[in-house]
Amino acid sequence: MAHKKAGGSTQNIRDSKPKFRGIKKFGGESVVPGNIIARQKGSKYGAGENTYMGGDFTIHAAIEGKVKFHEKRMLKFDNNHRHKTVISVEPKAAK
Repeated sequence: MAHKKAGGSTQNIRDSKPKFRGIKKFGGESVVPGNIIARQKGSKYGAGENTYMGGDFTIHAAIEGKVKFHEKRMLKFDNNHRHKTVISVEPKAAK
């Protein structure tokens, strides 16, 4: 008679590490050059004035200032218009 229960196999125990995507700096928050404003998969948000998009679609601040979100009407390749959220940085006011 067996003294141990038969060990079964399982296939669904693996898990991927978290990607930590999403908005990191919200509208009105202060940023300095190089700060990450949004991490995303694909170009859900567009890079506006004083921002740039990295190779992995991360949007960074190019200057010091405040974050601003606004919608822009975009023309797609099939001549349909869509609204896209664009992230920009307004320059810090000079004293």
